[in-house]
Order: sequence, then structure tokens, then C-alpha cells
Amino acid sequence: MPVPVPRQRAIPAVESGQAPAATPSGPSTEEGSRTEKTAGKKAGKKTGSTPGTTHANLNLLLIEDDPGGSTIVPDLRDSSGTPIRVRTARNLTEAERLLTDDVHCILLDLALPAPGRTGDDELAVLKHVLKLAPRHAVLALTASGDAERGAEAVRVGAQDYLFRDELDSRLLSRAILYAVERKRSDTAERRLAEGRMRAQENRRLERGLLPTPLLDGSPLRFAARYRPGRQRALLGGDFYDTVRTPDGTVHAMIGDVCGHGPDEAALGVELRIAWRALTLAGLCGDELLGTLQQVLEHERADDEIFATLCTVDIAPDGRRAGLCLAGHPSPLIARAGKPARLLPYDNNGPALGLLPGARWPRMQVELGREWSLMLYTDGLIEGRVGEGRERLGQDGMVELVRRQIAAGLSGEELLRATVNEVRDLNGGELTDDVAVVLLDRRR
Repeated sequence: MPVPVPRQRAIPAVESGQAPAATPSGPSTEEGSRTEKTAGKKAGKKTGSTPGTTHANLNLLLIEDDPGGSTIVPDLRDSSGTPIRVRTARNLTEAERLLTDDVHCILLDLALPAPGRTGDDELAVLKHVLKLAPRHAVLALTASGDAERGAEAVRVGAQDYLFRDELDSRLLSRAILYAVERKRSDTAERRLAEGRMRAQENRRLERGLLPTPLLDGSPLRFAARYRPGRQRALLGGDFYDTVRTPDGTVHAMIGDVCGHGPDEAALGVELRIAWRALTLAGLCGDELLGTLQQVLEHERADDEIFATLCTVDIAPDGRRAGLCLAGHPSPLIARAGKPARLLPYDNNGPALGLLPGARWPRMQVELGREWSLMLYTDGLIEGRVGEGRERLGQDGMVELVRRQIAAGLSGEELLRATVNEVRDLNGGELTDDVAVVLLDRRR
């Protein structure tokens, strides 16, 4: 009779760190020595426990044709003398019913027939149990002298194997404890490896968010700062880019996808790459933003997701620029001998993804001979000032940047000091992502 497909289970007790410490003592038999050699690491304590507290009982699921015949099983105890609770199943259908999340280890008789077994696969029953309980420790029982089959069981995925006819309760208790700890160690190593892979993927994604500017041949100086809002995060929904086209025009943009996390970051990467490709193809202004909105509408996971964007295209002589705002804060400009101020934002268009068929007017801006232009996301202005609810806002940011410039800061130093002061005023790390781009023209 086929065994039903197992449902998705919560993390079992062994994986969540609730198995008791494995601290066996005394001389060991041959099997005990083999078990100790393969133990992953010294046993840990139950999560959240304090010295002197009692660990939870170990729970064993025995799967055997005639569990009543195993006289050693009812008298199992852990290293502290606490009885190991035993559940028995005569077949895999019963085992699935008894395999709840508080089971720490499975003791499986390899001689048990497997449902739907075909051919000469002697480990079919073990493979079935491993699929049924991928996060539980498994001990394989085999006949005395059948070490080859036991070793193959370990290779397939069991934590250890034991000879059925040579067992005693002490040896089995020790083997269960070590199997639980080895499974926990294996799980920790797997999670560590998965974490490393995610970190590598995040770094690749981060490179997509934070590109190298293409400014060869331009006299403009470029600087940027990026800080994700989530604790310990590498990525956020903010993105930026800067390129110089063959006619000498320098194009810069900065954007913000609503929300935080890898999904928003991935969408930000797509929008940035699309912006660079469209810009190098000759699009700008309303035509470019309209195309980006189409990209956003096709790629977003939810119709409520939108993105704000600010684009500037600086003429080859560096004295003029076109500005388009799609629901984004206006850039800040600082000219020699004049206080920093915000560029006009009266014709600010809607954020991308909000209004089908929207338009984004392009404003002409006079820059002058020497200037610094700062593009930023709203994470820079939405931090709090002190312990109250007051926000820094654009006016507060402008005053802050004026003080930094008056102190003689520019380029990377100006951005670093600005972001650090905003964070200090907030009383700690900012909750929103922050991206800042600075372009300088000096003669």
C-alpha cells in the first residue's frame, strides 16, 4: 500500500537546538568508538536554558517489524539518566503518523520492507525514511557482520549504523545522543553554506545596484554613498548610475523602489540597467521615463509597487542641465560663493508605476561654471531629529550640507560627513535605505 506523501513539517526539535547535551563517559565498545569518531562537535545545550535547568527528554522513533522483540529499547537513558522516550512503528505508514516535530532520532531496521520497492535496492526503506524526515537524525540497524551495508547506509544519509545482535541499552543510548548532535552539526554546516551562497548572490546583486560610473573623458568628479536601512543588510531598494554619451553629455540618475529587501533590490537593478541601456541608445527625459515605467509594470511582483526617480543630463560644456523628477526629491546644488539650495521642483511628475500614460516634464537648469550637484533618496531626509517625531526634511538637510561645505568638505568626505550626521541626529541607524550621488565641476 503506497505511503501518503508527507506534509511539510515545522523544524524538528533536534534542528531548533532543543536536543540535550551529549556527554557520554566511560570506555566504549567498537561501535561506540566508531560513533565518537564521527561526532560533529561537542554537544550543545538546549536553546534558552540556564545552568541547572533540566533538558527536555529525548524522543526516539523505532521503526521495526517487531519492536516488542527489542528488549533493550524500553530501558534507554541519556547521559544524565533521564529516560529516552520511545515510540514504535511496525511499518512506514505508522511511522509517518508518529513522526511529529518533537522526535529527535529515528532508529530504522534496514530489513523492513519498503513500499513499492523494485529491483535489488537494499536501502530503499532508508531512502524512503530520509525523504520522509530529511531534518531528523537517523540510525540504521543491520545484521551482525553486514558492515558493508551499514557503511552504505551512512553514505546515503544515515548518521550511523549499528549491529542489531550486538546492541545493549548503553551503546544504543550513546549512539542516539551522538546521532542527534551530528545531525545538528550537519544542519548548522548546511545553513552556513547556504548563508555563504546568499551572501555571494547579494554581492553580485549589490554590484548591479552600485555600478562603476562611465565618465571617461569627462572633467566632472563623481562620488557616491550607499547605506541599506535593514540591520546587517547588504541591499536595499535604492539605486543610481552615471554615464557619459559620445556627444559629451553626462547623464546621472538616482531612484528608489518602494519597500526594502532583495526583491526590491532586484527590481532596482533591472531599472538601473534599463536606464543605462536606454540612455546609451539616445533616450532622455519623458521618453526615457515612459519606457522605464513600462519595464517596471512588467517586472514588478505587485501592482502597488512603484519607484521614484530623478534624472539629470548635463551639457558637454557643464553649464546647463535638464532635470526630470518622477515623484523624487529635487537635487541640491552648491555654487562657488553661494549657499547650497534645492533645484526647482514645481514640475515634479508622478512616481513610476502610479499613473498609466503619465508625463514627466524636463526642466532646463543653469548650473554655472563651478558647482556641486547632489542627488539623494528620501532616506537622507526622513530621519528623525532628536527623540521627538520631527523629521530632518529637505530644509534641515540643506542647512546641514551648507555647514559641511563651509567647513571645507567636498567629494567623498562631504557625503560621508553628511550621512554620518544624519544618522547621529536620528539617534542611530536609519530605517530607510540611503543613496547619495555627488557630481562636481571645478575650474
